[in-house]
Amino acid sequence: MMEKAQRIIQEELKEFETHFRKAVKSNVGLLDKIMHFIVKKKGKQMRPMFVLLSAKMGGEINEMTYRAASLVELLHSATLVHDDVVDESLERRGFFSINALWKNKIAVLVGDYLLSKGLLLSLQNNDYKVLQLLSEAVKLMSEGELLQLEKARNLNLKEDIYFEIIKNKTASLVASSCAAGAATTFTSEDAIENMRIFGENVGIAFQIKDDLFDYGNDNIGKPTGNDIKEKKLTLPLIYTLNNVDNSLKRKLIYIIKNENTKKDKVKYVIDEVVNAGGIDYATEKMIHYRDEALKVLYRFPQSEVRDGLEEMVRYTTDRKY
Repeated sequence: MMEKAQRIIQEELKEFETHFRKAVKSNVGLLDKIMHFIVKKKGKQMRPMFVLLSAKMGGEINEMTYRAASLVELLHSATLVHDDVVDESLERRGFFSINALWKNKIAVLVGDYLLSKGLLLSLQNNDYKVLQLLSEAVKLMSEGELLQLEKARNLNLKEDIYFEIIKNKTASLVASSCAAGAATTFTSEDAIENMRIFGENVGIAFQIKDDLFDYGNDNIGKPTGNDIKEKKLTLPLIYTLNNVDNSLKRKLIYIIKNENTKKDKVKYVIDEVVNAGGIDYATEKMIHYRDEALKVLYRFPQSEVRDGLEEMVRYTTDRKY
């Protein structure tokens, strides 16, 4: 777990909670009810933690840091609400999603509201550097999502396109969280850029770990095969499709396109991915990006805060869910 990281910023996380609750407050009854629901169902808060720890490496956490952490959480919540609409998902972290409870129209408007609240929070306080970093992340996330939708149709994905997709879709928000946090305490542009690169590598490792969960392992038991059912191209699958003979490749693509709801067929795909070395290859890549992140982190002087960030990086690749 992330015990050391959480302990280092224990007080700041509580303070952040207060800031975030204030940031989502609304005078519209329905909206306030939904905001209350969102605040209660927040996840592990990894992104705000990255903001706070990155800031703490450069100096004292300040009001601007809390606003940056709130902006990150507002943007992240907005993208999750919109994602659930796009994916027609009725669940989020074991609870009903906003669109399941209040329907799509309201969910889309709630996502827009969260986005605008975040932007206004920064603008009203002249946090232009933070706003620039996180607006860039939102743009990249949308591009990554659309690129993935475009490429998923023909299932002919090269590895470099996959990395472009996850760099934009997942890693950009972690990268911007670290850079935005750093921008509230560091004066050196180099330090801020190093924290951005650090976050990008962590984000890529995080996504590859998510890809691996689909295939199951000793830690999480049964494979879920959800990505295969959703025709999502993950790194183990891309490696397999690019490294097996043509007849097997055609067979796997046919199953993913046409028989992706049949349990035995999904199991067949998973077994072939394992046999082709797709899991081992993806694990190696994940470790590579984790180590790249640590290499950048070690450019900063050793401190308790740096140790906390290292713990978070290792949690990213060692987590069980």
